[in-house]
Formats: sequence, C-alpha cells, structure tokens
Amino acid sequence: MSKQHGTLSEIMDKIQSELNQNSEPISGVNTIYQFDISGDAEGSFQLRLQDGTGKVVLDVDQAADCTLVMSFDSFQKFLTGKLNGTMAFMTGKLKINGDLTKAIKLEAILKQYNFSD
Repeated sequence: MSKQHGTLSEIMDKIQSELNQNSEPISGVNTIYQFDISGDAEGSFQLRLQDGTGKVVLDVDQAADCTLVMSFDSFQKFLTGKLNGTMAFMTGKLKINGDLTKAIKLEAILKQYNFSD
C-alpha cells in the first residue's frame, strides 16, 4: 500500500491553513462544500468559504451547496491535482450532489494551491 499523505484531520487542517494564507482565490466565494469521504479514512466535513476566509468544520449541520462523495484515496489525488474532477465524475470515482457548477469552481480554486507534501 502506498504511503498516505496524512490523516483526514491533518489534510483538513492543511486545507484551512493554505486557504487562509492566500485568500485571493477564494475572495468573493460564498459556498459551503461538503465532503463525504470513504475508504481508508472515513468521515464527513464541510469547507465553508465566506468573505475571503476558509473554514473546515467537522459538523455538517448546515446545508451544503455542493456535496462531493469520494474515497480517501481519490480525495488525496483530487487535492493534489492528480485526479481530474470531470474524469472522476464520469468514471464514478466522484459523486456530486447539489450544484455541479460549484464543484467545477472548487476544482479551479484548489488548483491555485499546493496541497502536496
């Protein structure tokens, strides 16, 4: 088995840190993304983008604008740009509930950050 890039919790912390260190790509974005992760590390969390800040939260009590469902392995590849969101969606590695255009926007935002080790 290949080495993991960290636990889901560590990855979530890194996402929040990276987004807030460089808030330009998320400026003007007001969206709640929910990630339902399965596989090696299971869990659900929300990425709340609002007024140029990004906050990762474990509670999923707010309605998400867009929910992305994928395995932990696919999630790691998606974050590091090694998994094309459109291709993942078409091949069933990624399921999207809610606003599909917001999922496409998220991929464009994430490409402006470096989430690899």
